[in-house]
Amino acid sequence: MGRDDLYITVPSFFRCPISLDVMKSPVSLCTGVTYDRASIQRWLDDGNNTCPATMQVLPSKDFVPNRTLHRLIQIWSDSVRSQRDGIESDSISNSAAAKDQVVELIQQMDRHSSSSVDSLGKIVRFAEKSEENRKFLAKSDGFLALLVEALGGGNAGDGGHNVRILEQIVRIIHFLMGEIQECEELMRLMLKKTGAGGGDCLGSLLLVLQKGSAESRFASARVLESIAGSAESKLLIAERDGVLPELLKLTSPEKDSSLIEAGLSCLIAVSVPKRVKVNLVQLGAVKSLSKLLSDSNSTTATIEKVLKLLETVSSVKEGRAKICEAEKEEGGYCCVSAIVQRLLKVSSSATEHAVTILWSVCYLFKERSAQEAVTKANGLTKILLLMQSNCSPCVRQMSSDLLKIFRVNSKSAISCYDTKTTHIMPF
Repeated sequence: MGRDDLYITVPSFFRCPISLDVMKSPVSLCTGVTYDRASIQRWLDDGNNTCPATMQVLPSKDFVPNRTLHRLIQIWSDSVRSQRDGIESDSISNSAAAKDQVVELIQQMDRHSSSSVDSLGKIVRFAEKSEENRKFLAKSDGFLALLVEALGGGNAGDGGHNVRILEQIVRIIHFLMGEIQECEELMRLMLKKTGAGGGDCLGSLLLVLQKGSAESRFASARVLESIAGSAESKLLIAERDGVLPELLKLTSPEKDSSLIEAGLSCLIAVSVPKRVKVNLVQLGAVKSLSKLLSDSNSTTATIEKVLKLLETVSSVKEGRAKICEAEKEEGGYCCVSAIVQRLLKVSSSATEHAVTILWSVCYLFKERSAQEAVTKANGLTKILLLMQSNCSPCVRQMSSDLLKIFRVNSKSAISCYDTKTTHIMPF
C-alpha cells in the first residue's frame, strides 16, 4: 500500500449536519435526520423547535439512538486505525530513538540544504504519528526556516524526483502549521523567499498543486491559505501565474470533498482584493461554483464555501453579471436557480450566504434577469418559508427587502402578501 492511500475520506453520512464532525453518538429526530447527540441537544436547549437540516417544526423534541449508524462508524474508525497502524509498522516505535533519528535527519538537511525523498518521508511519518511529535519539530531551532529555505530553492526543475521532495516538504510544513504560534512568522519567511533576491516558495507550492499527489495538493492549498494573512500576501498569491487556475481545478465536482473544500477555502482567503475577484470571474469561477451547487454529492461544508465565494464575487459588477446569466449550454447551468435551490435545508450559514447574494443582485443592484430567475425557480415560496423560520434578524431583514421587490414587480398573488403575516409554516 502506498503513501497516497493515507488520504482518508470521511463518508458524508458519518458527519453531523451541525458540527460537520464524525458523530460520536448519533441520534435521530422524528424528521428522520440524524445528528450527534451533543450538537442537537445544544440546538434544542437554545430554544429552537425546528429540525436544523430541514427547518421543519418538530412536533416532538424526543430523539432515539441510531445504533446501526453508530456501529458502522465504529467499524469504519477501526478500519482506518488498523490501516494507519499497518502502514506505520515500519517506523521507529521507541519515541526517544525516533526523536534522535529526526534530529540527525534535520542536521543532514542543514548541511546539504535539501534531503532525499526517503529522509523527508521519515520526518513526514514522524509528524503524522502524534501531536507531541509535531510540537517537537516545531520547537526544533531553525527547522521551519530550513524547510522554507529548501522549499524556496527547490523548484528550479520539474523532474519527478524534485517534485517528490517538494511534496514531502510541503506536507511537513502543513503538519506544523497548527503548532506554529504565530502564522505571521511562516508568512514572513515564505514571502521573503518569493521574488527577487531569494528563492521562490510560491513557485514550489504551485508545482506541487500541478504535479503532486492528492494529499500533497491538499497540503499545498492549506499552506497557501495560511500565509494569505495580509493584503500584500493575498495579491502575491492570487496574481502568481497559474495559482488561481490550479486552485479552481481542485474544486471540480469529480475531486475528493476534502480537496474541494481546501481549494475553496484558499480561494476565499485570497479573494478579498477587488482585482482578484474580477480575475476569478474571468477564469470562469462562477460557472464552476454553479456546478458544485447543483451537484447532489456536494457536502454541507462545500456548499457553505461555494456560497461564501459567490457572495464575495457578487460585490463586483463582473461577478454579478455572471451570476445573473441564465446561460444554458449542453450540461450548462443557471447560477441564480442553483442558489435558490440551496436557500433552505443546508445550514444557517449557507442560508445567510445565499440570501445575501440574492439580496445583492435583486434588491441592492436590481438586476432584472436575476429577479426573473428567482421567480422562475420558485424562490418566492422559499423566501416566504424562510421568513417564518428561526432565521437571524439580518436574514429576516434581507428576506423582507426581497419580498418588497417582488411585490412591486410581480403580477401574481405575491403582490398582495403582507410580510407581517405568520400563518405560513415551513412544512
